[in-house]
Amino acid sequence: MIWNEEFETLPREALEALQLKRLKRLIEREYNLVLPYHKKMEKAGVTPDDIKSLDDIKRLPFTTKDDLRDNYPFGMFTVPLEDVVRIHASSGTTGKPTVVGYTKKDIDTWAELMARTLACGGSTRGDVVHNAYGYGLFTGGLGAHYGAEKLGATVIPMSGGNTKKQIMIMQDFGSTVLLCTPSYALNIAEVIRETNVDRSKLKLRVGHFGAEPWSENMREEIEKKLNISALDIYGLSEVIGPGVASECIEKKKGLHIFEDHFIAEIIDPDTGEVLPHGEKGELVFTTITKEAFPVIRYRTKDITQLIDEPCVCGRTFYRMKRVSGRTDDMMIIRGVNVFPSQIEHVLMSLEEVEPHYQLIITREGALDVMEVQVEVNENIFSDEVKQLETLSKRVEREIKDLLGISCKVKLVEPKTIQRSEGKARRVIDKRKI
Repeated sequence: MIWNEEFETLPREALEALQLKRLKRLIEREYNLVLPYHKKMEKAGVTPDDIKSLDDIKRLPFTTKDDLRDNYPFGMFTVPLEDVVRIHASSGTTGKPTVVGYTKKDIDTWAELMARTLACGGSTRGDVVHNAYGYGLFTGGLGAHYGAEKLGATVIPMSGGNTKKQIMIMQDFGSTVLLCTPSYALNIAEVIRETNVDRSKLKLRVGHFGAEPWSENMREEIEKKLNISALDIYGLSEVIGPGVASECIEKKKGLHIFEDHFIAEIIDPDTGEVLPHGEKGELVFTTITKEAFPVIRYRTKDITQLIDEPCVCGRTFYRMKRVSGRTDDMMIIRGVNVFPSQIEHVLMSLEEVEPHYQLIITREGALDVMEVQVEVNENIFSDEVKQLETLSKRVEREIKDLLGISCKVKLVEPKTIQRSEGKARRVIDKRKI
């Protein structure tokens, strides 16, 4: 099912004409209504009249999270506060939170985008959607909720936590669609196994997982343990929330970007130069339909690449590959760039370990040291010490083969790594403490 076939199957020429029309209108509004943007454009030597083609977007200055924090809380809004019907904000764990606002039309747009996302997974009004994303200032819960209602599905607003109750509700209410972070999906699967729940009593058939990077191996683990199709979705508060891009169930090879609402670019994170399709770099978004809080060339810090090949599902939108990491969760260990998802790729390929791990970064003298703490499964943990040492050395060797750096591997007993009910905390960097 394609939720909005009128736009999702537009020929590229017609889609780009629509994008340009909406981009011009956006730039005019930002230039005239938002002083920080006006100043940035003046400094860059560009005016709205200079935007004559989509390629001219490269002339516009970038927007960063610092711009949003510097104008906290409402300095980047393009409408008066009385026209804003909803406010969300980031957690603020690295400083002041980034604040985003929505008009009534923005909420309607967001709901349609999340409805499209669910439709990418084959969902219809006959589905029962179990929403375990967090509600509140975080955009995930309410964004997914409104989208499921827009689709006409039945929504269970569970939020996160109380996993045993979540499973009971899934059984009793006949949940068919699961929405949560991938790490929490594995948490749910683990509790199902521990409590001897008969999986045949669960009607789950598809899950939409996002809010944190995850690997193909983790997808396979989720699908095997929950007996569902696991789809990657993408979004972030500054752009709109969840509903920016989604995999389709037909292909599961790249996330369709809803390009009638967003213009995507890939840039070199060091130089800001726009990279051609197929090259890996930092993802940048311009929102072309938002009213209260549009952004121009927002630097997401997410690392991915764009795909312009046709998809079997019929959608003509460009796709983006699964996010492989972020420029700000990238660790530099003895000169080597390391993403947690690379470590995860190794761990998920080993049957002897569980999909629960943490990376501990310390400094010994002048050298950075990475310790990988990973749970072993219950059968392996009861083995002889020599066998555990052999497994530990094997993990160290495979990580070194992939990344070219040595690390320490500490095998820990089951249940040692703290479980996540939201975003998993994969890295503890003690160099910064």
